Amino acid sequence: MVGTQCRILYQDAMGRMNIALKFNEMVRNGEIGPVILGRDHHDTGGTDAPFRETSNIKDGSNIMAEMATQCYAGNAARGMSYIALHNGGGTGIGRAINGGFGMVLDGSERVDTILRMAMPWDTMVGVARRSWARNENAMATAAEYNRLNAGTDHITMPYVADDELVAEAVRGMKA
Repeated sequence: MVGTQCRILYQDAMGRMNIALKFNEMVRNGEIGPVILGRDHHDTGGTDAPFRETSNIKDGSNIMAEMATQCYAGNAARGMSYIALHNGGGTGIGRAINGGFGMVLDGSERVDTILRMAMPWDTMVGVARRSWARNENAMATAAEYNRLNAGTDHITMPYVADDELVAEAVRGMKA
């Protein structure tokens, strides 16, 4: 069970960033006190769980644990207040690796900078991973992200081989 919708913020990467920036602005303006934003393991990039979150990654890497680790390391490098890398996440010990974060919103411009770097990363790392596995929706989402963020951020797109060219090469090997 994920929990109630009032507990969970269902938003895309840029929506999350904008909401976090607004909360930080409200702290800065004295409208609210400091806030801690957090995300545990339920997200596109936060979990490697071949029986649940990454079960639809069809290139064989669904059994790897690199995505949650990249998410964890990227959140650390971008300055999140605290980060977590842990095991289980509702699937049982040994069945998932999870990366999460927490960010203290203190109203500072420093936190605005961290939010602009870290919040999109935290979600888009999972979109990128699925794009590299040749998921068509993820590739389209990554391409749109690249278009909207040209010059400031970029997801490396996969090289998709021409199926006919591959088939022809294989037929040539049989000869």
